[in-house]
Amino acid sequence: MDIGAKLKELRVLKGLTQEELADRAELSKGFISQVERNLTSPSIATLMDILQCLGTSTAEFFSESQEEQIVFGRDDYFEKYDGELKNMIQWIIPNAQKNEMEPILLKLEPDGATYPDNPHEGEEFGYVIQGAVSIHLGTKTYRAKKGESFYFVSDKRHYLSSKTGATLLWISSPPSF
Repeated sequence: MDIGAKLKELRVLKGLTQEELADRAELSKGFISQVERNLTSPSIATLMDILQCLGTSTAEFFSESQEEQIVFGRDDYFEKYDGELKNMIQWIIPNAQKNEMEPILLKLEPDGATYPDNPHEGEEFGYVIQGAVSIHLGTKTYRAKKGESFYFVSDKRHYLSSKTGATLLWISSPPSF
């Protein structure tokens, strides 16, 4: 672990200059500079004082948390093709079922559909990227075409279909795919 770099990162995140941190910790600006460049090491007591001024504990400072992935590309997608329903589902955020919402990229071939989903607690949102879809919600059917979006509460039996084929971003909360 690069203690100096991590201290500098915390200091910058808190919006403090080296001089401001030094004043708060009752140290010299030169000492803070040397610590951040790993030219000297603070005693444990001094490090604890610096961390307190930065609003963190030694346990938090030394914990090695894994960097959370924020941006996902095509290589991260998980795909499933259903030949019977003529659709392709791409989970565009890996392991999204652990989140409060689950976005997928749905591609319906001509005469393609999704499995009918029984009423459940939650919400559904979709944005049609290409083509057009029919949204079957209870006994009613709605139509959305390229550039349009849809939203509904999932308290009725629902599914999507397309006579001509379509690609859409579909987000459900909580995850149901």
